[in-house]
Amino acid sequence: MIKTDEVQKLFSQFEAVASEYNGLECWSARELQSLLGYTQWRNFVGIIDRAKETCKNTAVSIPDHFADVSKMVVIGSGAEKEIEDIFLTRYACYLIAQNGDSRKSEIAFAQTYFALQTRRSELIEQRLLELERVEARAKLRETEKILSEVLFERGVDDKGFAIIRSKGDKALFQLDTRQLKRKLGVPENRPVADFLPTVSIKAKDFAAAMTAENVQLKDLSGLPSIEREHVENNQGVRKIMIERGLVPENLPPAEDVQKVARRLNSEKTKLLKA
Repeated sequence: MIKTDEVQKLFSQFEAVASEYNGLECWSARELQSLLGYTQWRNFVGIIDRAKETCKNTAVSIPDHFADVSKMVVIGSGAEKEIEDIFLTRYACYLIAQNGDSRKSEIAFAQTYFALQTRRSELIEQRLLELERVEARAKLRETEKILSEVLFERGVDDKGFAIIRSKGDKALFQLDTRQLKRKLGVPENRPVADFLPTVSIKAKDFAAAMTAENVQLKDLSGLPSIEREHVENNQGVRKIMIERGLVPENLPPAEDVQKVARRLNSEKTKLLKA
């Protein structure tokens, strides 16, 4: 069992040697060697090689996590000597720790430390993706409000706007709004956009923004001409997505964006109270 003071010491040491390489937090293999209790570089290289093999077996790019570098060190005579080193990401450090001798207290600590570090990074990334989706949904809501106001000035009422929006959905997803709701499992009284992935929300937003702009630039009015414009814009967005390998109607549904927003707000409130 590692004592509390030893844990605090190791934690401080691991935090102290972290650095930045190409914009990523990383650790020098030479410094990690010492922290993990290995005295010989050649022995530690064997651990690194096993970690690389694990990385390869999980279909993760080795160069993305193990960067070969060299650096100059001062030797006994005062002269400098070039030695090889490897910059390691958190994930690489975690794999190295997992391939080390867990009977060593330093290895046992590192296994937990980098597992938590990696998990924390994943949680941060997930939260940022959720924030992006919530913001994209809010942006679409604002764009559709602007489009509705533009269309109202051009003789299209709320019923007409709903028809135009539905025709746009069919052009983008090859399914009308009702069919799309059934496919995605969207409740009848909820907007489809609340359950779309971020890329689809942004696709709808882009098409709606183009329609709002072109209706004014082309001086369009009335349901038929504006409907045609909106359909063509959605068809154009669909074409781009298909060309990039994204089939809108085949993308999986996402979590209810309102639920995501409530969770993010709850986390924010808790942080503020803390």
